[in-house]
Amino acid sequence: AIRGGGLRGVAWSSPVASAQVKSAILLAGLQAAGETRVTEPLRSRDHTERMLSAFGAAPRRDGTAVTVTGGARLTATALAVPGDLSSAAFLLVAAAARDGGAIRVRDVGVNPTRTGLLDVLERMGAAVRRERPRLEAGEPVADLIVEGRRLRGVPIGADLIPRLIDEVPALAVAAALADGETVISGAAELRVKEVDRVSAVAEELGRMGAAIAPTQDGLRIQGNATLRGAAVSSRGDHRMAMSLAVAALFADGETVIRDVACVNTSFPGFARVLADAAPGCVIREETADA
Repeated sequence: AIRGGGLRGVAWSSPVASAQVKSAILLAGLQAAGETRVTEPLRSRDHTERMLSAFGAAPRRDGTAVTVTGGARLTATALAVPGDLSSAAFLLVAAAARDGGAIRVRDVGVNPTRTGLLDVLERMGAAVRRERPRLEAGEPVADLIVEGRRLRGVPIGADLIPRLIDEVPALAVAAALADGETVISGAAELRVKEVDRVSAVAEELGRMGAAIAPTQDGLRIQGNATLRGAAVSSRGDHRMAMSLAVAALFADGETVIRDVACVNTSFPGFARVLADAAPGCVIREETADA
C-alpha cells in the first residue's frame, strides 16, 4: 500500500541508466521539499529535463547527475513534438540494409541521447545525413536521409546501449544481413522489457535463418544470413513485431507474424507506411478470425 504524505528531496544513485526511473524521481522531486538529485552510471535520455526546462523548472545537470528543486513553478507552453527516432528506426534499418536502398524521414527528433542507432549504421557502412537541422522546444530535430550499402558487422558495447536500447531488435536484423560478426553487450536491460528481447530476437529471427546466439547481456550475431519466410511471433512486443516485418522484406517466401496488434502501442499505421516505403513487398493484415 502507498499512503500519501509530504515528500522530501532525495539523492538517488541509479544502478542502471534508465530515463524512465530518472524521470519518475525528477517529477516527484518537483513536489518534494528541497532538492532531488538523480545520478546514473551513464547518461540516459534527457527528454524530461529538456521538457522541464521548456516549462520553466530549470533542472541542473552535472555530468551524469540531474538535480531539481521542489516547488518550481511550471508555466504552460505550446510544444511541437518531433517524430520518434525509435519508430523511424525500422524504416532506416530497412533502407540501410539494402545495397542501393534510400529513404528520407522528415521531422525526426535527433536528441544526442537517442542517436546511437545512427552512429552504428554509419559504422556498419551506411550513409547517414541530416538536413534542415533545428531546435523545437529545446529538442534537436532534422530530416534523416539513409542510403544503403553492403553493411559490415561491428561491436556494440555498453557505452552505446543507453542511446539505442529500444533499437536493438531492428539493429539485429541489419547485423544478420551484414558481413561478419556483430556482438551486442551491456544490454541486460533488454531481458526485462515487454518480453525478454534477448531471447525473443534470437529465437524468432533464428526461425527465419539468422545465426544469433543470446548471451547474458546481449547477442552474438553471425552475418551473411539467407533469411527465409517463416511463421514467427511478436510475443506481444511492438518492437519485435516491427523488426520481424523488416526482416521479412529480406526473406525468401512468405512470413507470417502473429500477434501484431501490439504495433499500435507506438506506431499505428506501420504496415501501410512500410508498404509505401517498400513497394515491391505485399503486406496483408489479417484479423484473428481470418
